[in-house]
Amino acid sequence: MKQEVLDEMLPYFRENYGNASAVYELGNKSKYAIDVARDRAAALLDTKAERIFFTSGGSESDNWALIKASSMMKGRGKHLITTSIEHPAVINTMKALQEEGFEVTFLPVDQKGFVTPEQVEAAIRDDTTLISAMFANNEIGTIEPIAEIGRVAHEHGILFHTDAVQAFGQLPIDPDKMNIDMLSASSHKIYGPKGVGLLYLSPAASKIRSLIHGGGQERNKRAGTENVPGIVGFGKACELAKETIQKRMEQESKLRDYFIGRVLNEIPLTYLNGAEGSERLPGNINIGFKFIEAESELILLDQKGIAASSGSACTAGSIDPSHVLIAIGRDETEARESLRFTLSDSTTEDELDKTIDVLKETLGMLRASNLFYQDYIKKNG
Repeated sequence: MKQEVLDEMLPYFRENYGNASAVYELGNKSKYAIDVARDRAAALLDTKAERIFFTSGGSESDNWALIKASSMMKGRGKHLITTSIEHPAVINTMKALQEEGFEVTFLPVDQKGFVTPEQVEAAIRDDTTLISAMFANNEIGTIEPIAEIGRVAHEHGILFHTDAVQAFGQLPIDPDKMNIDMLSASSHKIYGPKGVGLLYLSPAASKIRSLIHGGGQERNKRAGTENVPGIVGFGKACELAKETIQKRMEQESKLRDYFIGRVLNEIPLTYLNGAEGSERLPGNINIGFKFIEAESELILLDQKGIAASSGSACTAGSIDPSHVLIAIGRDETEARESLRFTLSDSTTEDELDKTIDVLKETLGMLRASNLFYQDYIKKNG
């Protein structure tokens, strides 16, 4: 979390601890603070504040959008379209909707993780009422052609949702220009607090009903006492993200390409997962290292103070290989030998150089004890 974000939040834990729905002065201060945060979030999306609804995070936003939009439109049809590489918050919600009688088409992706507008259009039926495609993938960083997919959806009179948790504040997003009806985002991805997010609703989607019932908070759309400190922090993070987005994109893209280039050129038996260049999230790196178990390498990296992952943090603990890597054509072995590194706006080239040095050392240790690697070396020299 950014220090500026924490500083803005702190007063709302103690001296300004008023209920934003109350009429007394402390409550009005909290309400005003939420209004400011809403304006800041809207500014980051170049949209109107009235279209922003605060939630507990990206998963709630995804659930709200998918469940209530499909319910609102079910009189017209019960066919939904999404992709095979979505975050579990979308995939598992779609599976839950299948249990409720909806039909869901999970579109395949190519070897870099792209789904095309043509694929989407070919999957549309007379009873299709909702399309959901993530803006950018959380594991492999591939940026989908969102504006074009949204255009196809609107040409057929279909609502379009995007899980933009990974892209919000990292890439320029304009829901109106990109034909987006519903957009999910989360605070902690832009150096804000955990446990708060938002759902953007266009006028076409504004009539979807509440997912959480109770009081009249969030203009009667989302019940529950407002998490004022969290929302305030999210708003500040949005403000900072808007001010620095171009600089961060350039800086992180440069470091990403530097790291990928060095690893692929200097460490043998490696390969990149996902798209390249401007078609990839600036701070995302996902590389496969043959003849190692990713989990073993992660432990060794952690012991050196380097935090990486082998997939989505939201699937940590799962024994199954990454569904994203399987979807782009990797086999189970390849899916289990891939590591994800995420860069931040404070990452330095020196830190990346040290990480590469550690990778060379630890990968060498693991491969030296791998019988398949030893056999490979004997055969290939």
